[in-house]
Amino acid sequence: MKKIVLMGVLVFLSCSHFTRHNDGDNFIYKLLKESPGNFSDVIENAQEYEIQVLYTQINRNEKNEASFKNFSWQLDADSYFYPASTVKFPAAVLALEKLNNLGIKGLDKYTKLTIDSSFSGQTAVVNDVTSRDSSASIAHYIKKIFLVSDNDAFNRIYEFLGQGPLNKQLWEKGYKDVALQHRLSVYLSTEQNRHTNAFTFWHDKNIIFQQPPVYNETVIKNPLKDLKRGNGYFKDGEIVNEPFDFSNKNYISLPTLHDIMKSVIFPEAVEPSKRFNLTEDDYRFLYKYMSMFPRESDYPKYHPKDYWDSYVKFFIFGDSKEAIPEHIRIFNKVGEAYGYLIDVAYIIDFEKQVEFMLSAVIHVNANKIFNDGVYEYDTIGFPFLSHLGKVVYDYELQRDRKYKPDLEKFRMDYNAGSY
Repeated sequence: MKKIVLMGVLVFLSCSHFTRHNDGDNFIYKLLKESPGNFSDVIENAQEYEIQVLYTQINRNEKNEASFKNFSWQLDADSYFYPASTVKFPAAVLALEKLNNLGIKGLDKYTKLTIDSSFSGQTAVVNDVTSRDSSASIAHYIKKIFLVSDNDAFNRIYEFLGQGPLNKQLWEKGYKDVALQHRLSVYLSTEQNRHTNAFTFWHDKNIIFQQPPVYNETVIKNPLKDLKRGNGYFKDGEIVNEPFDFSNKNYISLPTLHDIMKSVIFPEAVEPSKRFNLTEDDYRFLYKYMSMFPRESDYPKYHPKDYWDSYVKFFIFGDSKEAIPEHIRIFNKVGEAYGYLIDVAYIIDFEKQVEFMLSAVIHVNANKIFNDGVYEYDTIGFPFLSHLGKVVYDYELQRDRKYKPDLEKFRMDYNAGSY
């Protein structure tokens, strides 16, 4: 495989760390205060809503090399939030890296695979009828992860990586605020999640590579201390009147998610140790499906009434089911669970020549009861994240730039090469 060659001078952060300020002096807070919309109460009670925001301005020089300026609001890597489906993003990138690191002839992200089951709670895979040829592959799982945040697709990627390597490889790259402990939407024990399935990769009827079942000997623990939330939770149809304990739930901080996004979008602008071993085709593949709308996919085929353009695009358009303009593309990964809404995004407008990175989390659970299905997603969560995206986007439209960005690298043909 031909590896991507990183050209040009590395341009590092003009403000290399995220800082916290008093709200009165905070740039993001000021932007929202100047355009509060219907969210004055949310803005003034940001701590109650557990809001965290990271915003990165991107400036180009005459060679189109990027430099970055970061702003944060209420950022606190030690304040736990449930990351939900955002954990699928680093897992997808690591799966591509693992295939490259294996270096086996004929083995790549498109290779047909089957999955065995050998431990309690595991399930097998022999095919995937949603793909063009009805076969399962790492590529097809990653595609479904970004198009509609498919949980089963993530679970298969989790199983391919193994619980231990999934965490260890992120830690080794310097992404320390990580403790990924479990699959999603399947109720397995801590022990069951430490066991992952056997994989077989095929070319026609010939085996290219076999991965045996893996057991993680190292217990993955959430490093944070304050991991209990709310006043109660539902279990087996009854309410338990005590805080919900997130100790055995996944953890990844917002700065880490933001940094991983930067590493994928701007690999040349991060230190080599934080990059992923990806090919040029891997990057193009990720950019395509991170920014593709569900309606643009033929395999799987998603009906727009069920999967609208902003189904997994919360910033700017999350409060609407209308079509997103073609000249705006959002390369992102969202999360939604337990009242937490998260979006981690690189947003560009080809027409206006605008680009920026934005990541945020908000918690909407007014009754402080978990697992009751009563969360203010539609009335507060989605509208607020949409509003936040619009406020930052509007600021970017009027912000002076010495050099307009050349964004052609991110222009994808969404009709070509689908499978």
